[in-house]
Amino acid sequence: MIKERLFAAEEREAKMDHLGDVLQVMERHVDFKALAAEVDCVALRPVSLQGGRPPFPTETMVRILVVKRLCNLSDEPMKYPLLNRMSYQRFCGLANAASIPDRTTIWTFENRIGEAGAKALFDGVERQLLKQGYVARGDQIIDATLVPAPKQHFTKEDKEQIKQEAMPADWKPAKRRQKDLDATWTRKHGKSHYGYKLSINMDKRYKVIRKLETDTASTHDSRHFDTVLDPANTNRDVFADKGYPSAEREAKLKTAGYRNYIQRKGHRNQPLSECQERRNLRIAKTRARVEHVFGAIEQMGGKLIRTIGQARANFAMTMMVACYKSAAAD
Repeated sequence: MIKERLFAAEEREAKMDHLGDVLQVMERHVDFKALAAEVDCVALRPVSLQGGRPPFPTETMVRILVVKRLCNLSDEPMKYPLLNRMSYQRFCGLANAASIPDRTTIWTFENRIGEAGAKALFDGVERQLLKQGYVARGDQIIDATLVPAPKQHFTKEDKEQIKQEAMPADWKPAKRRQKDLDATWTRKHGKSHYGYKLSINMDKRYKVIRKLETDTASTHDSRHFDTVLDPANTNRDVFADKGYPSAEREAKLKTAGYRNYIQRKGHRNQPLSECQERRNLRIAKTRARVEHVFGAIEQMGGKLIRTIGQARANFAMTMMVACYKSAAAD
């Protein structure tokens, strides 16, 4: 016989806290109210002159986006766990809510804040980390990772028209909305990849991403080196792999007072010396820490992008990093 208790729900919540609810741990370290205020500054809340139901609070929607990203859910499946999971309800402030945001509400909010809103979340978490004492004082490691997107299939005629920035005549509006004309192909380690690229600067001490830049997959890794280089880091050591060395870059780093730990790259008929190989190996032991960050992002929510177009891809990649950063604050 199952014993029933009047306060069974409260007892289960207490057990969840004792076992360690990850979302509640995150809530203790991240001020989501402050993050919501920053989002509202760059994406004003809509005001309906005709009345109607007011939109959900920005803080609630920001929390939903975090859960969605961490659990690798799309808009449609998101409503069921919000109705079913006690931990999600508590975290999003919906435990006693009469209504739950549906997929249209989530989609509308994402469109409202866009990439600027996601960047506001990223920058807001950074400021909160600084207040908690997580100052960038470790070596900075720069690297890039490929972010796959749904592969597109074009005919030879379609490709020719797209190159000329023309739209194939037989594409109906519904088909056009499903075609990603921004994502590109690239090859890495002998394999073809389709999608986008995320470049980051990671602080070695805390494994916190300090800066990021997004682009398409075919963009060379080194193109965004200067963009993600963090002058605020109190340590002057800079680590990067073989995709970043150049005489011009080394001269710039030396002039700016940085210590260059970018791995050397051999060329045809000019292989690396034994001394350079040993130097690369020493650098690799430190630089490998950035792979832990990419692995954590993969485990937390995956790197696959389900959206169409670079604007939405930029939003998704920025949210990946912002959510990882929020979890790293724990």
